[in-house]
Amino acid sequence: MDPSSIALQGLQQAEYQLDAAAAGIAGAGGGSANENNVDVVDLSSQMLTMTSAQTQYEADLATLKTADQVEQNLVNLTG
Repeated sequence: MDPSSIALQGLQQAEYQLDAAAAGIAGAGGGSANENNVDVVDLSSQMLTMTSAQTQYEADLATLKTADQVEQNLVNLTG
């Protein structure tokens, strides 16, 4: 596998993580409730997941940019 396809897979994975965390936060009003009829969502866990997804996204994007620069340098050397 080349670095570009690995980075693209990482971007997709980060997007899925972000979507799952956002759905968890958004679904807090209509889903499960504890015995006091209070909606429960672990916001710290969801925020940690969102921050992790953002960091993963930024790292994969940097990898994609670097792979593009390397390919461009190779084209310039051979051309």
